[in-house]
Amino acid sequence: MADPKIIPITAKKLIRKKFSGVVVSDKSDKTIVVKVDRVKIHPKYHKRYKVSRKYKVHDEANEFHVGDKVNFIECRPLSRDKRWRVAK
Repeated sequence: MADPKIIPITAKKLIRKKFSGVVVSDKSDKTIVVKVDRVKIHPKYHKRYKVSRKYKVHDEANEFHVGDKVNFIECRPLSRDKRWRVAK
C-alpha cells in the first residue's frame, strides 16, 4: 500500500475589517475616537442618506489629534469598547 500523503498545516489568513475616518476626540490616553461616515440607500424611496458611527481605536503612540484622517483595522479586544487599532 502507498503511504498516505502528509499535508502540512498552514496558518489561516485572517480577514480583518478596515475602515478610515476622522478623529473626533483624543482626550483618553492611547485611545482616539474616530467617526466613520457611510452612505446608505433607503429601500423603498431609494434616497441616499448619511449614517455615521464612532469607533474607539487604540493609538499606542498618541500621535493622532482631532481632525486627522486615520486608517484602522480590526484586532483582538483590548478593552470593553476597543476592538480596533491604527493601521501602520
